[in-house]
Amino acid sequence: MKPAALWPDRLLPAHHVPPPWPGRNVRLDGTVTYVRDTPATAAGAEPALYVHGLGGSSQNWTDLAGLLADRLDGQAIDLPGFGRSEPGRRYTVPAFADRVVRLIEHSDRGPVHLFGNSLGGAVTVRVAALRPDLVRTLTLISPALPFLDFRRSLQGRMLPLLAIPRGERLAAWRLAQLAPEVMAQQVMEACIADLTRISEQRRLEAVEEIRVRYEAAHYAAAYVRTFRGLVSSFLRSYLPGSGSLWRLASVVRVPTLVVGGRQDRLVDVRVAPQAARVIPDSRLLLLDGVGHVAQLEVPRTVARAVLALLAEASDVGSPPGGRRAPATRTERPDGQASELIAETGESGRRRDMAG
Repeated sequence: MKPAALWPDRLLPAHHVPPPWPGRNVRLDGTVTYVRDTPATAAGAEPALYVHGLGGSSQNWTDLAGLLADRLDGQAIDLPGFGRSEPGRRYTVPAFADRVVRLIEHSDRGPVHLFGNSLGGAVTVRVAALRPDLVRTLTLISPALPFLDFRRSLQGRMLPLLAIPRGERLAAWRLAQLAPEVMAQQVMEACIADLTRISEQRRLEAVEEIRVRYEAAHYAAAYVRTFRGLVSSFLRSYLPGSGSLWRLASVVRVPTLVVGGRQDRLVDVRVAPQAARVIPDSRLLLLDGVGHVAQLEVPRTVARAVLALLAEASDVGSPPGGRRAPATRTERPDGQASELIAETGESGRRRDMAG
């Protein structure tokens, strides 16, 4: 493990809030998978694939994919049962990983630069470990790798639901009690440390995403069954056998960036550093004042770390004027470290993004 480097902010595109990237239906194994495309803005861009977390969708990557479009020709998937994809037969980490592999093979774009947030982090670790031929680099943002102390996660309050027969019906009933605006606000409060960083456009899009969920009769079942599958994978990871996510992480050989938010309320904040220690060729970026979805909350900072990773992986060398943070230091894009704010521009832009 080593500290992540940061690409110079001045080399990133000017700040703007793009609309969601256009999407299309891709039929894989008889079911529809929804995929959004972020077209490259420069010749020679390399293929990338973005995988969202539990309850998320391909829209979670809009800002980051746009910032990286000069280097990456991006696609973002809606996992089965989420976003605009049709429901799946199984909602487990291996099943989702199989769908990611099928998409890469179907599109004939591999190897890709692979990104995963939360559940998507667990899924992409499995893909990188078992199909290294399909992966160039791996970026993990608050990866949902195993931890057992669910007091360190807001998701811990959902555990009793897994023991209730037909808990999916109870979840569907609960969803029906909340207006989309209220649910969207609750989701953002759980995932984001500083809501002033989220633009009004993104808030409205989040409400619309909730409306899509409400219209999908399968959504509650997909959410509960996916959460059950994720918890099961956590438990199996501490038992003998080859299915442990931590064992899979230890055999990932591609250059990897691990990003963690110190104010993450959904994944134990100790997981990101542990992942960086376990994955051999890894770089760690810890962000203070940031929650569970750093690619939404501070996309420019994440983009800078990704661009530095790409430069290193392609043997370009260190970024011009780039910097490397000490391994034990926490980066603070929240106003607590003026040096980093001056480079990222994230914190000073919050008021503009809020409206």
